[in-house]
Amino acid sequence: MSTLVSGHWGRLAAVSAGVVLALAGCKSKEEAPAAPPAPAAPVLEGQVDIVAWPGYIERGETDKGYDWVTGFEAKTGCKVNVKTAGTSDEMVSLMTQGGYDLVTASGDASVRLIRGNTVQPIDVARVPSYSTVDPRLQQAAWHYMDGKHYGVPYQWGPNVLMYNTTVFKEPPTSWSVVFEPTKLPDGKPNKGRVQAYDGAIYIADAAVYLMAKKPDLGITDPYALNEAQYTAALELLRGQHPLVHRYWHDANVQVQDFTTEGVVASGSWPFQVNTLAANGQPVASVVPAEGATGWADTTMMSASAAHPNCAYEWLEWSISPKVQGDVAAWFGSNPAVPAACNGNELLGAEGCKTNGFENFERIWFWRTPEAACAGGECVPYSRWSTDYVAVMGGR
Repeated sequence: MSTLVSGHWGRLAAVSAGVVLALAGCKSKEEAPAAPPAPAAPVLEGQVDIVAWPGYIERGETDKGYDWVTGFEAKTGCKVNVKTAGTSDEMVSLMTQGGYDLVTASGDASVRLIRGNTVQPIDVARVPSYSTVDPRLQQAAWHYMDGKHYGVPYQWGPNVLMYNTTVFKEPPTSWSVVFEPTKLPDGKPNKGRVQAYDGAIYIADAAVYLMAKKPDLGITDPYALNEAQYTAALELLRGQHPLVHRYWHDANVQVQDFTTEGVVASGSWPFQVNTLAANGQPVASVVPAEGATGWADTTMMSASAAHPNCAYEWLEWSISPKVQGDVAAWFGSNPAVPAACNGNELLGAEGCKTNGFENFERIWFWRTPEAACAGGECVPYSRWSTDYVAVMGGR
């Protein structure tokens, strides 16, 4: 009997305990806060409007093999509209006027865009591949300020010395062939056969040359020039003026000048070198002994972007290895994502080496000159802009 009673009360106890636990479980579930709803995916606005350097955003219209726009549009439904600009000043002007979401800004424009509140900080959490960007560029001074990212690195490269290989049987070793009066290897003077860039930042090219030619000037940074250093650069450029066939800013016009106008040497971009070579013209390029200026371009978003979600989609798309490698192959630039150097059919196994990937440390990347500089008081860009217009006018 005691065994039966014990088993009966034991079962009752077990049932009671189960009820208590069940009630406790129900109470626990009732008290648990509801899980927050998953955030809604950003609504894509159907288009993105971009200011870009020529050749930076291709949809296969020039060469069907180079198209990194069509796939983006198919994937996102965001139509890409592009306005090309030939100088950084033009880019700043366009972005200041408004109506564009993104700009592929070089360092001589990016700081001005940030200081003018024309562009907004980027939330890199919305650009998942940002960690794949070259560590040397992730927090570069021309787009990372006050602990904020103001864009996503896109491409970089040197301002090369492009030359005609029928005139120069050996690559020129110095920028002197465009800066100073001289006879070229074909025995003819360089006057009227060389070009210079139509942009105030070209003063830095003169400064790079003077760093080697006149070390007593003490130039240590071509974008941070004191009055004496700045005056010396302007004097060099004024002396160059009679030699210049054209101050160029349109890449396609320079291509035409090298094809039909007898121009044989100039500072240039790899884009023109590649275009001319593809057209069978006798050109090549070099980074001379003095080094070179260059550009590390950043895709930045307008502070008043009308299509920010499509813009973020483009920022992520733009740093995929495939896009990075294709752009580098087309433009002759170097990818901001090193992984793009490997396995890209258009770029090829030696593409990054050919485009000067190993020259990173020899390049003085464009940066907006500011009055406050490491050396004390420096000549600001506003002076550069005004004075270079006078130089081009022969004054």
